[in-house]
Formats: sequence, structure tokens, C-alpha cells
Amino acid sequence: MRARFLPHPLLAATLALVWVLLTNDFSWGAVAFGLLLGLAVSKLTSVYWPRRPRIRNVPAIIEYTGIVMWDIIVSNVLVAYLILFRRGTSLRSRFVMVPLELESPEAIAVLAGTITLTPGTVTADLSADGSALLVHCLETDDAEGTVAAIKSRYERRLMRIFQ
Repeated sequence: MRARFLPHPLLAATLALVWVLLTNDFSWGAVAFGLLLGLAVSKLTSVYWPRRPRIRNVPAIIEYTGIVMWDIIVSNVLVAYLILFRRGTSLRSRFVMVPLELESPEAIAVLAGTITLTPGTVTADLSADGSALLVHCLETDDAEGTVAAIKSRYERRLMRIFQ
């Protein structure tokens, strides 16, 4: 019964929270409308993802969020340094292929989003079979080291969360 009425409760709650934060109105009306919006969107989109992603390890989610936030701060400083003190012709930018062990589409989407959120890197493409990401790095001279860092910092933790 609950699954029919509320197929994706975490999505509904997240959408309600995002609505309240976007409107910057913490009144009962804004919260109620956010909840209605979250319920409607989760119900209407449930036909497109009948299997709910399995998120198993809440402490790992908190750890992952902290690491991503820290990496975003550090990368902002590094990219600012590159922009302010390096000439564009001296940058060592390149594309790298990151082979994936992740199988869940949701986990792959989180990894791709994390890479893109981190300044200096952008996820450019996903292979047709979902086995690799193409990532553009603003500054790297060691492609294998960059791939190893992505796999150890992000993919390994996402495997603990989603699988």
C-alpha cells in the first residue's frame, strides 16, 4: 500500500526540501506545497524507474559527502591558482577513460555528477555499455594516477553505498 501511494519517499522528501530552500520561505504553506510537489513528482516518475536504488550504508553516505565537499573546496583553490598564475598554453589538459566497476545506473550517475561537480574535471561521456566514463581533466600529467584517484576516492565508496 505504501509503495503504491509513495513509491520513492526519499525522492519526495528531497524535492520538498529543495522546494523550500529554493523559495526561501519556511512557512507551513511552502512546506505543504513542497510535500505535495514531491509526492506528485515521485508518483508520476515511478513508472520510469520501477526498481528503487538500494542504499545500504548511511555512514558511508555521510563520509562520501564530506570527501566530495572537501575535494570541491581544494579543487576550487587549485583551479583558481591555475587561472590566475598559469598561462593557458602551459596547462596539461587531457581526456582520460575511467573503467567502471559500478553496475547500478544510479551509482554511475552519482559518480559522473561528482566528477563534474569537482572543479577542473568534467564527465564528458559514458560508454554505450556503461563500462567506462570519459573524463576531461584541466590539469594532469599522470592519466593513470587520475584514474586511480577517481576509483579509490569515489568509486570504491559508491560501491559500498549502492552495492
